[in-house]
Amino acid sequence: MSEGKNTETNKPGSSEKKQQIYEKLIEKQSEAKVVRKIVFITAIVLFVLIGAIAGGGYFYVNSALKPVDPGSKKVKTVEIPIGSSVSGIAQILEDNGIIRDARIFKYYVKFKNDSGFMAGEYKMKPSMTIPEIITSLKTGRVMQDVALTITIPEGKQLSQIAGIIAEKSGRNHEEVLSELNDREFVNSLIEKYPDVLSADIINEKIKHPLEGYLFPATYSFYTKDPSVEKIVTDMLNKTKSVLEEYRGQMEELNLSVHHVMTMASLIEEEATEKAERDKISSVFHNRIEQGMPLQTDPTILYAQGKHKDRVVYKDLEVDSPYNTYKYAGLPPGPIANPGTMSIEAALSPEKTDLLYFLADSSGEVHFSRTLEEHNQLKAKYITSQK
Repeated sequence: MSEGKNTETNKPGSSEKKQQIYEKLIEKQSEAKVVRKIVFITAIVLFVLIGAIAGGGYFYVNSALKPVDPGSKKVKTVEIPIGSSVSGIAQILEDNGIIRDARIFKYYVKFKNDSGFMAGEYKMKPSMTIPEIITSLKTGRVMQDVALTITIPEGKQLSQIAGIIAEKSGRNHEEVLSELNDREFVNSLIEKYPDVLSADIINEKIKHPLEGYLFPATYSFYTKDPSVEKIVTDMLNKTKSVLEEYRGQMEELNLSVHHVMTMASLIEEEATEKAERDKISSVFHNRIEQGMPLQTDPTILYAQGKHKDRVVYKDLEVDSPYNTYKYAGLPPGPIANPGTMSIEAALSPEKTDLLYFLADSSGEVHFSRTLEEHNQLKAKYITSQK
């Protein structure tokens, strides 16, 4: 019986198979060791790299928070414009050599939850620490009393704004408007404010390049005759500051600043004190989606350069890219300066299926879904009141 059992294991080739299996096991174990070594070495390298990056980042941040020149006694006059954001202030301080890194300063301010920085002129030194700079910006006073105040209301067109500037600063209206429209001046502003102004504003169809971009607000100046450039720069700083709050929303919706400001200007011009801007925005968005012309009267008046209470059928014949009765979609650019509420409405229209609206004599705005409903409202609130 024992010889019978051994005959199976002693078959020709069985020992070679065992040897092959054994060699394969040894080979796999060797490969596993190599893999483990590679993983271990890679982990060590990554750990060292991460440590080096973290250490380098720490030293860089620590260095950036130190005074630019601790022993300096040099005094610099730094001007912080009205409406400047933390990012804008940080960049001004870096450009003037008061801080080392604008980004680090901005993150430091946010981390410390500091706010309430005041506009004005400051005497600062490169030897100042970050806390000293922040304290100065929060408690510092303007070195001079306000010499000139210019208030720009919402819904004003560039020509009207030029008139306000001229009246307040003792200049000629046409000269101010000419400077605002000067191509070289406008191009310099595009270069200075790339995140606000784009090449869209110098399109040949545009009536006034800066139309809609001079934000409605009250501006204070510390000389009686600030230059037009100074006035416009303060206004654009304010526009930039306001738009920063909506930058993420615009990127999420894939909308340019020019598109938003154009839409917002239409809403601003159509809105009354009683108007629901988000519903007006909804009508405009719904019409664009359906390929319908916007048919908004303020664009007709803008194309004509007129200001009157009512548009008549003859006015609709004006041949202009701003004529939203003839051309579908948005006009080439803004037709007035929108306020914050209209900007928000342009970005967040109410979800409706409305396609029409009209305002009655009291300023109440009535919305409708069909042309038939719109005509009924028109007969009730417009025709019957003539």
